[in-house]
Amino acid sequence: MIVLLGVLVVILGFVTRRNPVLVVGVAGIATGLLGKMDPQEILAAFGKAFADSRSVTVFAIVLPVIGLLERYGLREQARTLIGKLGKLSAGRFLTVYLLVRQVTAAFGLNNLGGPAQTVRPLVAPMAEAAAERTAGAKLPDKMREKVRSYSSSADTVGLFFGEDCFIAIGSILLITGFVNSTYHEQLEPTQLALWAIPLAVCAFVIHGARLLLLDKQLEREMALAAAENDLPLPPQTPGQSREESAK
Repeated sequence: MIVLLGVLVVILGFVTRRNPVLVVGVAGIATGLLGKMDPQEILAAFGKAFADSRSVTVFAIVLPVIGLLERYGLREQARTLIGKLGKLSAGRFLTVYLLVRQVTAAFGLNNLGGPAQTVRPLVAPMAEAAAERTAGAKLPDKMREKVRSYSSSADTVGLFFGEDCFIAIGSILLITGFVNSTYHEQLEPTQLALWAIPLAVCAFVIHGARLLLLDKQLEREMALAAAENDLPLPPQTPGQSREESAK
């Protein structure tokens, strides 16, 4: 039972808001020492755990690469590219990205997207540029954060509901393994994947509609901000009065 004191170290570390990596490392060392492991065995256990879960820690290699790309103009190039697509609004662009994210995840290509490697350096800047071009003015900070949050949501929803359509994903294999071993059933991964397809379609329709409504929200908020700050109103659509544009 004394070995479980390592859990107490984790709890105390998180309660005092210490660095999570440091807390887990100290807890692992404490647990090993309490379990009468020598330092060499503890180091070997850390190395084996890191090697077995290297796919989880691959971000440590990806993030510096993304940082270098951003430093040398990746975000600016993304904004320039979206500026050349005249009719593509922020909502339409994010809806297209949602579809691409779902389809690629359904085929097991989960690593093609993600908040760090795709949303922050590419998707969010492109959505912001599309929103600014549509509004005809620079976005206030509050609206910019809203566009960024919708960009992240498109990635998350697309991955979450798309990956379950792939039969070799971990969640599918976990469910089938648990059901077959516990309830002695013959549940196949294909059965779960097929049932996940209607859910993925519903998720795309519902969240895609929310993304398309984002354009209306931005247009309304930009008009209100322009009226409050006595700035030029955003461009009017054909047949729309200035009063309706400001609402």
